Amino acid sequence: MTPEQKRQLKAHTDAIAAILLADAKAQHPERLETLEGIELTVRQQIQEHVSPEIGVFLSSMVAAPQRENPAS
Repeated sequence: MTPEQKRQLKAHTDAIAAILLADAKAQHPERLETLEGIELTVRQQIQEHVSPEIGVFLSSMVAAPQRENPAS
């Protein structure tokens, strides 16, 4: 990864973290009072919001070349 890519990744990750923190504070602020609660909240948010979006993006990247070059 280039330094510029690392910088962009950090900026986007910080933006995502801010959104997820605001959501967690609005939905379940009591979960942010312990390290265990923070860890469980982050894990739940990653599984619910972030991982599916990455999966959709990656699967669309794989599907696009297949549509352009059909096997038949």
